[in-house]
Amino acid sequence: MRYGKEHKQATRERIVQAAGRRFKRDGIDGSGVSALMADAGLTNGAFYKHFSSKEDLVANVLADQLREQLESLDDVPAGRGGVELFVRHYLSPEHRDHRDHGCPSAALLDEIGRLTDTTKEVYGDGLTAFMDALAGRLSPGQPQVPRSATLAVFAMMIGAVQLSRALVDRELGDELLTRAAENALTLLDAAAEPHPERD
Repeated sequence: MRYGKEHKQATRERIVQAAGRRFKRDGIDGSGVSALMADAGLTNGAFYKHFSSKEDLVANVLADQLREQLESLDDVPAGRGGVELFVRHYLSPEHRDHRDHGCPSAALLDEIGRLTDTTKEVYGDGLTAFMDALAGRLSPGQPQVPRSATLAVFAMMIGAVQLSRALVDRELGDELLTRAAENALTLLDAAAEPHPERD
């Protein structure tokens, strides 16, 4: 039986979605093609009808995950209050404890750094689009917060989530997330303040 393009696209999306959850839960290296395809309810043989290699799938997953993260900002009100909601959700025990539904950067950054330049470029493009959108929400109608400032704060947030996940002491991990949220907001506020050289 031959399937149309819509069915093939839907199957591809199902694989990408299932792989995104599996990669974030078990890591890229810890996720074999067999497990990824089983998660999608498909056989191994179907994999190469959609992707040329596992790294091709990884690049597609990263692009998809970062696009979803960017689209999630549509639900964040513009202005400082909306950005605070995002920061506090990102640096929450819920996000820490549910990595398979969370940020791809916090779950996969160490492995992304070991991928090919082509895949890292896919990641970098998605990340910078997200950073620019976040900066735009922080100070709508004002000069753009420098990307480097927003990226530095986001790097701190990623590290806080990763460190909190590594701690057995949950109370200390929760305190770390709370302090990190306060620090992130302080730094973002400072970055959003008008500076003569940016006017």
